Amino acid sequence: VYVADYDGDVLYLEADVSIDEPLAEEAETGTEAEAISDDNVTDCRCKGVSLYGKVKIVDVFPDFKVKIVDVFPDLKVKFVDVFPDSCGKWQIVDVFPDFTIQIVDVFPDFTIKLVDVFPGMP
Repeated sequence: VYVADYDGDVLYLEADVSIDEPLAEEAETGTEAEAISDDNVTDCRCKGVSLYGKVKIVDVFPDFKVKIVDVFPDLKVKFVDVFPDSCGKWQIVDVFPDFTIQIVDVFPDFTIKLVDVFPGMP
């Protein structure tokens, strides 16, 4: 589980070590592979929602569960302060988001890589 803190310039992601009980994803047994599919993100959309705009990071009931990776992402994301108007440009907000995300380690809806240039589909 990650704790997200956005101070206007930088998104800080820290592992939350204060959780004493296992997460639902960790409690499951078996050797199931992570549920990542190339079909989840097509034309910069997932489940019919455009993957750009105003985003709120939440802990429960997200529109999308997202895993941050370094290689082979489904989407390259750049955090911007204004004009999140093209694929992969996300503006972090607290109110009136276009969609919400939860950052997870397992079973994401899609994976992202944080970039400074060239956001969008890889």
